[in-house]
Order: sequence, then structure tokens, then C-alpha cells
Amino acid sequence: MALAIFDLDETLIADDCSTLWAQELVKLGWADAGSYLPREQELMRQYASGELSMQDYMDFTLTPLVGRTAEEVAHVVEPFVEDVIEPIIYSDAMRCVAKHRENGDRILVISASAHFLVSAIAARLNIEEVLAIDIAEQHGHYSGHTQGVLTYREGKVERLNQWLKEQGESLQGAYFYSDSRNDLPMLQLVDKPHVVNPDPVLLKHAESAGWPVLSWK
Repeated sequence: MALAIFDLDETLIADDCSTLWAQELVKLGWADAGSYLPREQELMRQYASGELSMQDYMDFTLTPLVGRTAEEVAHVVEPFVEDVIEPIIYSDAMRCVAKHRENGDRILVISASAHFLVSAIAARLNIEEVLAIDIAEQHGHYSGHTQGVLTYREGKVERLNQWLKEQGESLQGAYFYSDSRNDLPMLQLVDKPHVVNPDPVLLKHAESAGWPVLSWK
């Protein structure tokens, strides 16, 4: 049995769940379209170019949740995942996850999106184990802050190593699937890196390193 580790956004699904969630917050009336969405898109352009401060992104995008309970947010996340996310799950991703499951591999999603989103989406793929950005609560309400190491770039490696130690697991024979240059630290860590619909920088690196390049639809 090996670990099969998956990125989420643009890997298992054909979009970025954080951006789609930002649009959902506007639809709910929790955020203002005129100010919230342009800033979110500006930050996502920084992500695409490998220049984003994830802390800046989270500090901004969490503001509509300040003072809301986890239960209140979960109540709207569930239909959001069903209506918006489920239709864009890659069929090839579902087949890949199923194959790993049949082989007895342990499946883990590690994502630089908020845990309440990632865990709800992973559940649609019957994946229970998730590492994602943890959101702090204060007096039973979201505070607008993150907690712990952010699962982004080298932070994914740090959180994964912590998880491996806690679980008594190893990376021997491990797989990792991702679309993004931001996941190069993770891809270089595992025995069997796979790139999925990669961005240009990652594609060039994968071709140079001889990594499998997958086109998922």
C-alpha cells in the first residue's frame, strides 16, 4: 500500500474552488461584488505567476466569514459543492482515485484552500483524509484568521511531514498529482510525481524531469 496524494484545484476539479466560493459569497450577499471579486482575481493572478502570499489571500478572502459560525458556513457550503463543484469534478480524476483505492493505496488530498471547502469537496469523491488551510475560531465564530502552517508551496511539505509522523506513514512509493508550479516542492518530494493539465512552468519542468504528464477531462 502506498500513499496517493492529490492536489485539489485544477487537478481533481476543473477550476479553483476558492475563486468559485468567492463568487458564491457575492451571490449570498456576504461580500460586495464591486470590491471583493476584483481583489480576489488580482490575488489569483499572483498565484498563477508563483508570486502570491497565501497569508494575504486568506486574510482578504476570509473577511466575509468573520463572526459566522462553522455550522452557518457549512449550511451554505453543502449546496455550493453539490451545485457548483460536483459538475466540474474531472471524470479522469474519479477513475484515478478509484484505481488507487482498488490497489489498496491510502488516499490524501492536500490543498491550499480552506479546510471547510476541501473536506466537503473531497467527501464527494469518498476521500476522508484532507490537509488544507485551517481557519481559526474565537468564541464559536470564525475570526477571519488562519491557524497553523498554511498548506501552500513548502508549507504543504511541512504539513505532510507532520502528518506522516503522526500517522506512522512513509512516502515510500508515494504518488502526488498536481497542475501547479506552486506544488514543485511536493512533486520533488515523492517517488512518483504526476502532473495534470500543467501550467507552462510546470510542464517544462515535468518534461525535463521525465515526469508523466496527464490530460484530464
